[in-house]
Amino acid sequence: MLGACGVVSTTPPAATPADFPGITSEFAKRGVSVNHFVSGDAGCSDPVLTPTAIAFDAKGLDQADSVRIYIYIFRNREVYERLRASVDVCAASFVTDPESFETVEQSPFVLAGQGPWGAEFEKALRDGLAVAAGAGG
Repeated sequence: MLGACGVVSTTPPAATPADFPGITSEFAKRGVSVNHFVSGDAGCSDPVLTPTAIAFDAKGLDQADSVRIYIYIFRNREVYERLRASVDVCAASFVTDPESFETVEQSPFVLAGQGPWGAEFEKALRDGLAVAAGAGG
């Protein structure tokens, strides 16, 4: 019987970005809980963004109250780069205070929502999204 205790992985990031359950798993590892998710909810009526979007509520760490966040999961870096600006246009539909609008980007993903978000909460989202993005599509 062989044991693998204490083995350190030096493998590179995954070549393929994670799916939504993989993304939320990375958030959970960092203390962010996600619930009330709705596939196809872009926060606006953009027919191109709708199939890429999932809306969800999240809280944790220094974010005691749930906030509604929209994630746009693009197929690859090319689509991310082509459609990235569309997310900001779409956000105008759901942002009530542009001064506290929050985004976290890591190709091929964009998170967007009304802030302000707690600093630890935002860092957990940013770090989790970076891992979930793998090589970025």
